[in-house]
Formats: sequence, structure tokens, C-alpha cells
Amino acid sequence: MNKKLISIVTPTFNEIENIELLLLRINEVISALEKYEFEIVVIDNCSTDGTQEKIRELARKDTRIKAIFNARNFGHIRSPYYGILQSSGVATIYLASDFQDPPEMIPQFISEWEKGWKLVMAVKPVSMSSPLMHFLRKTYYRFIDQISDVKIIRDSTGFGLYDQGVLNDLRKINDPYPFLRGLICELGYPIKTISFVQPRRLGGITKNNFYTLFDIAMLGMVSHSKVPIRIAALTGFLLGAISIFVAFYFLVMKLIFWDSFPLGSAPAIIGLFFLFGVLLFFIGVLGEYIGSIHTYIQNRPIVVEKERINFSKSEN
Repeated sequence: MNKKLISIVTPTFNEIENIELLLLRINEVISALEKYEFEIVVIDNCSTDGTQEKIRELARKDTRIKAIFNARNFGHIRSPYYGILQSSGVATIYLASDFQDPPEMIPQFISEWEKGWKLVMAVKPVSMSSPLMHFLRKTYYRFIDQISDVKIIRDSTGFGLYDQGVLNDLRKINDPYPFLRGLICELGYPIKTISFVQPRRLGGITKNNFYTLFDIAMLGMVSHSKVPIRIAALTGFLLGAISIFVAFYFLVMKLIFWDSFPLGSAPAIIGLFFLFGVLLFFIGVLGEYIGSIHTYIQNRPIVVEKERINFSKSEN
């Protein structure tokens, strides 16, 4: 009897300190799951610290380890998503390579999947990482949940199990710059969540910075909600109406109290700067939506591969 294949996908970028130990811990976990076969897909985002050489070495020793090397760094959103789509198992488990997604949760995911759940997602209401960053992320996802057209999973990083049917639906979407946590909610599948305490990164330094976190934040907002652009239109209308009312008020007061009512320049300057500030903010919001449309129109590939290792000919 052929065993079902389950895929495990992990992205890397300069993870020389973690990758070998990560694959060792994954192997220790899956060795107890004898009823399944496994493939481990490592997608490397053009590392420069020796990570690729280490992956090659490990793949030579274990053919279950499949490697995809990107032609360049395609970013923290596109590369992991592309790796997930390249899996071939009846279910795919995605986890980060920094140990903030514990491999020991894999059996829990599979157990829930066996019960019929097509999406099993880990959520981290508590994190051992930076308290400030954890608070900001929680606040952001609650905001996104409030304004989105569909309910977004709170405290999720994408760590979890995806049934083959879900991934087939994602492949049909052909999104060049996907917000995975939003896309799976758009599909409408019931989602089983499992809470865990997110540990600190084991080794190396985080690749996230202000720009990458801002990128994710804006992508999630413009991909799954029209509320910001509607707020911009409503705010413009209200400010315009208030400006007309204030101008009419000043005109009437000046006509009535011509000699005693001073107009002054301070209100005009303050109002001007305020209106320009609001205008520039909402131009930025509009620009995000236009940029998202531009990305779709370009229809560029999610990732361009440089090399594959341990994939069969049919998978190349």
C-alpha cells in the first residue's frame, strides 16, 4: 500500500546558523509518523552566507530534501508563497526556518487534517519575541480584521497545514504578490486554529525590518479592503464641506464686524498645512492601491528559479 506524501516547506535567506538543526528536528518529528512519506522543500532566496552550500550538502545525504534556489532575492512574501505552490503532497505544512515556528507541532496539524480540516493554522496570542513588535502586530491584525471584507485569522504568520485542494485553488488565482493569510480566508474554507507560545529566534538575526513589516501591512490592507480608499473620499468630502462653512462664517463675520473682526494669517496657515497633510496621506493610500493594480497588470512571475535539487523530471 502506497503511503500518502506530505510536504514540508521552509524558506531560507542567510540561515546558515539554523538550517541544519531545523532539518534535523523535522526529521526527528516525522520519523514517528510512519504512515506517511515526506518531502522537505527548502526554497532559498539567494543567500550569501553559505546557506546554499549547506542545503546542497544536506540534500546529497537525504533525497527527501528538495531545494529550490532563486535567481535573486524575491522578497519575504513571494518566495515562501512560491515554495508552498511547488509542493506535491496531499497536504503541505509551512514553517519558518528560524525556529519561531516549532516543528514539534507538525503531528498536531496532521491529526487535525485527518479529522477533515483542510486548513490548520497555528496562532500565537503570546510571543517571546520583542513585546513592542508583538503588540504592534496584534494591533495591526485586529485593525485589518475590522476593515477587511472577510474575517482574517488573528495572530497567524502562515505557519500551518494546507490541504492539496486549498493549494490547487491558490494556484488558479495566480496572484503575483500574494497576502497568503488573506487569500486563504477569501477561499472560505473552515479553518482550525491551534494556539502556541511563539519562541524567540534560535540563531542569526531577523530579516524583518521597518520596510518589510510596512510592506506586509500595506499589502494586507489594499488586498482585502476598500475601506481606506472610501474613508479618503468621505474625509475629502467632509473637509471640503467644513472649509466652505468656515469660509462663509469668516466672510459673514467680517462683513458684520468690518472694523473689529480680524482675519489673521494663523488660521489660514494652520488650516492649509492640515489640509495638505490629509491630502498627502490619502494620496499615499491611493498610490498603494494603484501600485497593487500595477503589480497585477505587469503579470511577472512570482519567482524565477536558478536551480532545483532532488526534484523528479516531472516536477521540473
